[in-house]
Amino acid sequence: MQTPEAYTRPNRLPSLTGMRFIAAFAVLVSHVTGWLVGTMHPGLPYLLTTLGPVGVAFFFVLSGFILTWVADPDDTAGLFWRRRLVKILPNHVTTFAATTAAMFVAGVPIMLVNTVPVLLLIEPWIPNFDALGGLRGINVPSWTLGCEMVFYFAFPWLLRAVERIGPSRLWAWAGGVAVTVIAVPFLALLLPTQPATSWDPTIPQWHSWFAYSFPLTRILEFVLGILMARIVMTGKWIRLSMTPALLLAVVCVVVQSHLPGIFRLCAGPTAFALALVIAAGACADIRGARTPLGGRVMVWLGEISFALYIVHYIVIQYGPIGLVHATGAEVTAPLSTRLVDVLLTVVISLVLAAALYTLVERPAVRRFSRPAGRRESPAAITSVTDRQ
Repeated sequence: MQTPEAYTRPNRLPSLTGMRFIAAFAVLVSHVTGWLVGTMHPGLPYLLTTLGPVGVAFFFVLSGFILTWVADPDDTAGLFWRRRLVKILPNHVTTFAATTAAMFVAGVPIMLVNTVPVLLLIEPWIPNFDALGGLRGINVPSWTLGCEMVFYFAFPWLLRAVERIGPSRLWAWAGGVAVTVIAVPFLALLLPTQPATSWDPTIPQWHSWFAYSFPLTRILEFVLGILMARIVMTGKWIRLSMTPALLLAVVCVVVQSHLPGIFRLCAGPTAFALALVIAAGACADIRGARTPLGGRVMVWLGEISFALYIVHYIVIQYGPIGLVHATGAEVTAPLSTRLVDVLLTVVISLVLAAALYTLVERPAVRRFSRPAGRRESPAAITSVTDRQ
């Protein structure tokens, strides 16, 4: 077992960057599935639609891992928050403006409930599905940014608390958090069962909000990422390679896709499996191993993954698919047409993501991530350029 001092922490972890694209693309696949097979109903192929919740859980765990990995002991909370805001807000404001313009052109109702909470990133605090995506036309994935903002605010204190945990007890804490994640949907069952969500009558709105959208339950996955990073950094990793970790994650995803109701949405054991995948990928990069996820193309795709995540739903609603999600219209196009439209949606989403990253995200990070005249540490720069 290596000691903490035996580890050299590289500033960049290319395999994790490549994983980010896989997660963002999984969310895209989940969202286009409804169009490909027909209108949303309980008979959808749940294995595909489950990829969305899995991708979100991956990003939450990865956030905690990466922010812990690159944390600078000389950093201040103010500078850290500044970098995170500069990373998130330019893309968010740009896509919000684009969505609002598209809603106006398409004749989708523009109201306070489906605009103001989204703009302010407070929609995950509101147990009202109209604010979380029940009303057609809004950029639904932005709710996760509201959760991330809470994670970022709490991170300086969470990190200090986790750093006080002895290395020998980190695995026990990670297991405890993982068990708590599994318990969340059971706690949600105590909430009212009416009304149901508009997209699945088997899932009550209150259950979905508490177990899937509420920042104080989703922060558990973020904490799991912090703990897993500390496990690797303190030399307590169990030397699990990426292949068995990925196989375990695939099994968990398949099992999750067959669970009933709210349990299909929640990370459950999948969150812990994803944390193992992330840690195994980081360890592979530490060793200098070459992985398929760490190649030049995958790293570039990973760099635009945040932009892809935040822009793809706008394309789904207002692009080739033809306002089906935005207006709630019935899917009547033949399967061949749907396949072509899905392919076009993917291509347009990638093009717009590259443009958003190149023209908005990267320039904003370079210009505003630090006060004028202040030199930033390499770790701090890395924490800006990596997607959490």
